[in-house]
Amino acid sequence: MTIAFQNLLKFQLLRDMPQAELLRLSTHAELVQVSKREVLFAGKERSFPLGFLLEGRLQGVDFTVDGRGVGLYYVERGDFFGEQAVVDGEPLNEHVVAASKSTVIWLESTVARELIQNNPLISLSVMKRLSQRVRSAHAQRTLLALPNPFQKLCAQILLLSTPASINAAVVSPVPTHQELALMINVSRETVTRAFQQLLLAKALGREGSELRLLRLDYIQAIARGAETPPKG
Repeated sequence: MTIAFQNLLKFQLLRDMPQAELLRLSTHAELVQVSKREVLFAGKERSFPLGFLLEGRLQGVDFTVDGRGVGLYYVERGDFFGEQAVVDGEPLNEHVVAASKSTVIWLESTVARELIQNNPLISLSVMKRLSQRVRSAHAQRTLLALPNPFQKLCAQILLLSTPASINAAVVSPVPTHQELALMINVSRETVTRAFQQLLLAKALGREGSELRLLRLDYIQAIARGAETPPKG
């Protein structure tokens, strides 16, 4: 279905655009509902629109040579995605999958490319996002090189967290054990066992939709290999 231009005002990337331009963009946009686990982008497709996430949560996923999925990043509500393919016209390296039931706005690729080319502030925002993707990919590769799954999990939790106090941090919303397993390339059962051990050690705590890192220095030490993980 086509969209009302007011929907575009919900995105930081477009919030400062004149109303006339938003009206024009809305005629080249489409609103779609996607189910959990539905694939929005398959990596080999040649033409991509620019995506805006109105509701829900998405995950970028790649696959190893032996076919195992590896989670790369999340797309949160109010964010945009697919910018790399729009900029260079090449296929994405990854798939984008709905982590939950989601509502997405698609902006036609040619219109999106013109928007980026003709608006310096939007171009800067897109360049920053591409830079973030590169830094995130570098951090993920470093994490995957860690020698054991427990270290990988602690390092991944740290990457997803935001500070809450001197020795505490928060991950919100909390990824599922399956999503974390994809991100660190281990089994879901391995993640579940590690979580149980960290909960028993009072290093982690659950509070609603938040995961609280209660002993931040301890989790950091495990991620560095300076501390032995707790035994189950």
